[in-house]
Order: sequence, then structure tokens, then C-alpha cells
Amino acid sequence: MNVVPPPRPATSAPLVLASASPRRRELLARIGLVPGVCEAAAIDETPGRGELPRDLAKRLALAKGTAVAERHSGAFVLAADTVVARGRRILPKPEEENVARDCLALLSGGWHRVHTGVTVIDAGGQAQSRLVETRVRVKRLSAAEIDAYIAGGEWRGKAGGYAIQGSAAAFIPEIKGSYSNVVGLPLYETYTLLSGLGFPALASAMKRPRPLVSRHE
Repeated sequence: MNVVPPPRPATSAPLVLASASPRRRELLARIGLVPGVCEAAAIDETPGRGELPRDLAKRLALAKGTAVAERHSGAFVLAADTVVARGRRILPKPEEENVARDCLALLSGGWHRVHTGVTVIDAGGQAQSRLVETRVRVKRLSAAEIDAYIAGGEWRGKAGGYAIQGSAAAFIPEIKGSYSNVVGLPLYETYTLLSGLGFPALASAMKRPRPLVSRHE
């Protein structure tokens, strides 16, 4: 179990982020939310046989939220899972260079889709989910560009082998849909889910100004 301490005290109502991703914490901070706990869910993320990318993202988000909610009774739990796909092919979150190279070669010169499932479970155990899809176009990459990106290392552990909020932005001339979805957490849908389930600290959180660009980006 990977538990990350919050950068500052939680909001007046408990919010648990079922993820250890710093990118998701940074995105939440942009709408004034800081989880009291960031805890990754230890679940099997293997796609089912013939499972579509969008179905996988939604299923894993719900599974992550449910697993973490069992350990945090009375809290609001937010979970998400992002899947990058070229057609029906689900791309991995590479930890090895050769896998990352294969991902970049597959994405080069065309469009792909980024699917993120988002689940919020309220203090009473009620769950609601959304699925968000963004289309992303990648320029045709030269061998030298792929080499340079691999050498930078920011691909490691990223769905599809790239991070749009990093230097890979230079390779992406166009997206259709939510940018924050591609980073890892669609903020509009997250806000809507929390609001719809009555998260009590949401209004006060929005009053606190946040930087438009994170210092980590």
C-alpha cells in the first residue's frame, strides 16, 4: 500500500484520493482541493479478454474507489484510471525503454484516444462514475526525436509512454476534448461528480486562488 502524506491539511470534509499520482494532486489543487490522504489501490489492472479501452478505464476507476473506500469509512473517495489506446489496442504504462519506444512509434503520425474513468464514492457509500474521452494527434516523430524523449525519462510509468504536460507537448499539434483528461484527471467531470454528491467543502475550495501553471510542469 502506497500512502502519500498531503502537502497541507485537508479540507473541512474528508477527501481521499485513491491514487499516489502527483499529477492528479496537482490538478485537484487547481480547483482548490487537497486530499487528506492519497492512497493507491492495490488492484489487478490487467485488461479482460476483448475488453474495450473505455470499459477498462471505467471498470478500474470504480474498482480503485471501492477498494480504498473500504478502508476510509465516512470519507469522500475520488478514484480515476487513464487508458491510452490506438484503435482497440490498449497501450501500457512502460517501465522499460523498448516498450516506451514501441508506444511512441505506434502513436507517431496519427490520432489516438485517451480514456479516463472517474468515480466518486460519498460518505454514505453511494458511487457515481463518468467516462471522459479525448482525441490526441501526434506529429510524425523522427528517430532522433524519439531518442531524445526516451533519454529524458519522463515517459516512465505514463499511460501510452508520454506526458502531455511535459516536453511531449512539442509533439502534439492538436487535441479534441479535455486537456486535463490527458494529464490524468478531467477536472470538469470531477467537479460535477463531487458537486452532485454534495461534497461539502467544494464551494469554499473554489474560493481559494490557485496558480494556473504548476511549478512542477
